[in-house]
Amino acid sequence: MALETKPWDAAEVLKTPADIAAYLDAYLEDGTPEVVLGALNTIARSHGMSALARETGISREALYKAFSDNGNPTLDTLLRVLKVFGVRLAVAA
Repeated sequence: MALETKPWDAAEVLKTPADIAAYLDAYLEDGTPEVVLGALNTIARSHGMSALARETGISREALYKAFSDNGNPTLDTLLRVLKVFGVRLAVAA
């Protein structure tokens, strides 16, 4: 009996603001900008780009571009997306 596996996608399990905050916090702790961008892409996909576009007022295409491998989301884009997910940026010493 062969074991059947499938790729795991974190976007499938990021459902609550607490999930999203913990996921992003882990990547922000030691991540490079590219790694954090990948985490933001996963978070955006967890909600669905079309729904996220409607709720943020940012086009789907702009969201895909901002969170792509070569993306560079503006602070405005980042804050709008995080607000939709019920999380915010914070600074801690």
